Amino acid sequence: MTSPSPPVLSTTTSAGQQPVETNAAYFSWPNSSRLIDAAEDRANYFGNLLKGVLPETLNRLPTGQRATTLLELMTIRAFHSKILRRCSLGTAIGFRIRRGLLTDIPAILVFVARKVHRQWLTHIQCLPSALEGPGGVWCDVDVVEFSYYGAPAATPKEHMHSELVDDLRGSGRCIGSGSQVANQETYGTLGAIVKSRTGNRQVGFLTNRHVAVNLDYPNQKMFHPLPPCLGPGVYLGAVERATSFITDDRWYGIFAGTNPETFVRADGAFIAFDEDLNMSNVTTSVKGIGEIGDVKVIDLQSPISSLIGKQVAKVGRSSGLTTGTIMSYALEYNDEKGNCFFTDFLVVGENQETFDLEGDSGSLILLTGQNTDEKPRPIGIIWGGTANRGRLKLKVGQPPENWTSGVDLGRLLDHLELDLITTNKSLQAALQDQRNVFAAGIDSTVGESSPPKEKSEEDHEPLGIIKLQEVPRGEFMHEEHQFIESFSARSPTYEIGKSETSNANNLSPLKLEAQDIFVSLQLGEPHTKKRKLAGSSSLGENLG
Repeated sequence: MTSPSPPVLSTTTSAGQQPVETNAAYFSWPNSSRLIDAAEDRANYFGNLLKGVLPETLNRLPTGQRATTLLELMTIRAFHSKILRRCSLGTAIGFRIRRGLLTDIPAILVFVARKVHRQWLTHIQCLPSALEGPGGVWCDVDVVEFSYYGAPAATPKEHMHSELVDDLRGSGRCIGSGSQVANQETYGTLGAIVKSRTGNRQVGFLTNRHVAVNLDYPNQKMFHPLPPCLGPGVYLGAVERATSFITDDRWYGIFAGTNPETFVRADGAFIAFDEDLNMSNVTTSVKGIGEIGDVKVIDLQSPISSLIGKQVAKVGRSSGLTTGTIMSYALEYNDEKGNCFFTDFLVVGENQETFDLEGDSGSLILLTGQNTDEKPRPIGIIWGGTANRGRLKLKVGQPPENWTSGVDLGRLLDHLELDLITTNKSLQAALQDQRNVFAAGIDSTVGESSPPKEKSEEDHEPLGIIKLQEVPRGEFMHEEHQFIESFSARSPTYEIGKSETSNANNLSPLKLEAQDIFVSLQLGEPHTKKRKLAGSSSLGENLG
């Protein structure tokens, strides 16, 4: 099944005009009417394929062909979702884990609160040893303990102090992948330098939506290393478009589960660089690693071994350079409201070390590869983890391990209509392309515009449409962003003015005039405004 093409992310214009990009931010959101339309298609799809699925296997192995691709594992899991949900916290696909090490045995990983021997369980509590899908294709079932220990442990605080980390937080002269970026209240990590495929072909950067977007503020501005109300910093630009959740059929190109309310965590935001930013200070290389290669696109038809077990690295503003292993893909979990969620990667750090810390959200996940001559290839970006809610016990006799969740970079770039920029030469070419498009737009505007005196206030079009919706949230995940301390008690307007006065000699030039337009976010399709539910958490209250 092919995935429907994503909606065009552009501003609403009057009749007869072509849509163009502006500095208004657009927030892509799953359309509720489309979910209803797709529910029947989903039911028919699984109904037809279930006719060829055999019952669960408790005491014997199937005799058909063993699964070899990511798609086959996802299909088998989808058909047996009721059995797997019966006594699990969530599932993922990958290889069986033995004594803390990955094998080459394809398996569905089932996460449980406590792993015990079969003899202490009733028949209904036992998970099958293998599951069979359409055409007799089958795989193992591997039970992995997801350990909770009383009250949630505190999220690991930043404890890294090195030349690299200091450089990422503002002591270096360049900004690039791994550098600290901040909005008015939280900070995170710059993921990658990118360019827009559409509109004005803007050049900017990619990070997490939860790092860049704060609906309590009218302007979604980003700075490095800090906003002017808190210290020295330069204005980088404003959010152009962002997304949090996408339906499974649009993301994977298939129905990944039987639940009509199934979403994939696609936590990304595109921030276009401000026209006054000195682009000579922007680099496409990853600090601590160097130049990177092209995006690693994940094809579900590919062998499981093309992804699972691969070594990865990341550079983040909190923990610097760390390494890890991709342990599983397409992690699935359900919340108490009946929603089903997916997140793409589950990464565990090397040697029992955590792969990320608070504030590393947005960091680029890079495939390091066996060949030292091969450039690391971007494959995802970090969006969070469960360091403060639970840990994976992968090896008997060893303590549980922290883990990190990530977003599939190739799919995120396609949805946000972006291309990765991997070299400084291609960055200069992209900037020239942006200037050419901008110049052509000015020439067209000058030729078509009317004298200012002929225009009235009634002729102005609004920048966007506000439509606030409650964000569906599961209890299994934790966003790894970091609050900027001592901010909440201050007035943003007062502090910006105060900072500009007291730190005038220390701050880089900040363009705060032209960007102070009160833009709005378009959440999904333009329908009637919806009031934010009472008691719902703001972005800054989602740490849990």
